[in-house]
Amino acid sequence: MKRILSKRQVKELVLYSPQHIARLEKAGLFPKRVQLGLSRVGWVEDEVLDWLQERLEARDEPVRHSC
Repeated sequence: MKRILSKRQVKELVLYSPQHIARLEKAGLFPKRVQLGLSRVGWVEDEVLDWLQERLEARDEPVRHSC
């Protein structure tokens, strides 16, 4: 069973404001929300955790400079 995270839980995990999360979503840079009701949304926990893992892995990659 997939666990769904609330807006508050996502904000606590990624440390971004809801507005910034919405901008990242719109740009295709953050997992898409799931419409749960007329005024309720959530995010699939595994997708958010995968997104965070990608950030952690990118942190450990060497920085490439273009010449």
